[in-house]
Amino acid sequence: MFATDSKLEVYYAPSVLPRSTDYSVKVKTANSEWYTLDTYAVRVDMHHVREASMAIFDFEGEVQVLIESSVHIETVAIRPLAYEIPYRIVENKLMFSLERPMNISIEINGERFHNLHLFANALEKDAPHPEQDNVLYVEPGTYESQELLQSMAEHSPHIDVIYFAPGLHCFEDGRLYIPSNKTVYIAGGATVVGSFICDHVENVIVRGRGFVYLRDIEKTTYWRTVQIDFSRNVVVKDIVSIDPPHYSIHLGQSDNVTIHNFKSFSSRGWCDGIDMMSCNNIRIEDVFLRTSDDCIAVYGSRGAFKGDTTNIIVKNSTLWADVAHPIMIGCHGDHENAGDKLENLHFENIDILEHHEPQDGYWGCIAINAGDKNIVRNAVFRSIRIEQFERGRLFDIRVFQNERYNPAPGQRVENIYFEDINFNGSCENPSVIAGFDDERIVDGVHFRNLSINGSRIADAEQGNIVCNGFHKNIAFSTDN
Repeated sequence: MFATDSKLEVYYAPSVLPRSTDYSVKVKTANSEWYTLDTYAVRVDMHHVREASMAIFDFEGEVQVLIESSVHIETVAIRPLAYEIPYRIVENKLMFSLERPMNISIEINGERFHNLHLFANALEKDAPHPEQDNVLYVEPGTYESQELLQSMAEHSPHIDVIYFAPGLHCFEDGRLYIPSNKTVYIAGGATVVGSFICDHVENVIVRGRGFVYLRDIEKTTYWRTVQIDFSRNVVVKDIVSIDPPHYSIHLGQSDNVTIHNFKSFSSRGWCDGIDMMSCNNIRIEDVFLRTSDDCIAVYGSRGAFKGDTTNIIVKNSTLWADVAHPIMIGCHGDHENAGDKLENLHFENIDILEHHEPQDGYWGCIAINAGDKNIVRNAVFRSIRIEQFERGRLFDIRVFQNERYNPAPGQRVENIYFEDINFNGSCENPSVIAGFDDERIVDGVHFRNLSINGSRIADAEQGNIVCNGFHKNIAFSTDN
């Protein structure tokens, strides 16, 4: 199901996955032949659902990329723009080279909704082998997910890897509940139609270069690609999620979770990327999220999940919110009691490629909206590049009450640090720093090297930031 040389791997998924005819994509290393990638159709943007394209491969060293477009190429943007990838166009073919793994969007003639997402991964390391003694090798087919667990118990108590072989796998009962101390491996070229559940477990890994495909699942079915509830020591890495009917990854009251090199597309309401509620010690790195709701949301208590959320790290990632916020913090908490603390939050080296929200109350590329008696404090946003977005605002820092979601306003926002934030574009809507009243205020928002269109911002007025008076200690500084 894949072609390979020593430094290049190309996987081919089952034909049931919709393909795109907008692009032909080929890749090669210096010593290999050209390999043609499968180019998949992925739905984006719930406001006006359209088919974008996606292709994926693994490599090491340097790889050459050749892309043919179904339309005449007049202009090209390869985003994030900060990567500054040089390219050339010859006879309506786009050519460029990559020297390191990256996730990029190729946009022909300014088209962002029928664009090509190209995921160039590092070569996979330490993948389990299907013939290992401790591996349950799952053939392509349709089956009940509980059959896998029963088969594991019957064959050997020592089996610790469920290996989904290349091909199409469908769970008739929808969800696989993963036991503790197990690895689920979705091989490159494998596609799983179903949801993976970690519920009161520990030491679980969900990984592989395959796809979790939920595009045809009804919206009324609130499946997530991966759901992690009341669990600890969980790793999710490398898989691609295609159009889940609810969140891509949901984390509820869980501890010590790592999410690495995860990619997701969604095109329906409530289809956030990665949401966490009452969680601690979460690390998210090298993810690409194009979602039709918040890309990443950090909350306190909600539903069955109770408690503070602390020690969250998000790094080296690309966020594309076709709807709502790329980053949302603070809305939900324990309003029936004293609220929650959301603290020690760190976002670094992030590219924000889109923020499009028609409703004023949901604006903000970076939004801290403390509701439900919450306190949000000690948050750092460093080295974040924000490109031109369709509709919204840069920052929305508030103690607030959204009457739809918050029975009570939040308590406080304090000690928020923005360092080396760069926005290139125009935005008529001002950013906001606003407390709720004299007691529930925003205290301590520090901007260091905030740059808008190449100008370092020295004060709120220059940065088009509106403050409502229920605040103190708003500071700006520059290194020059």
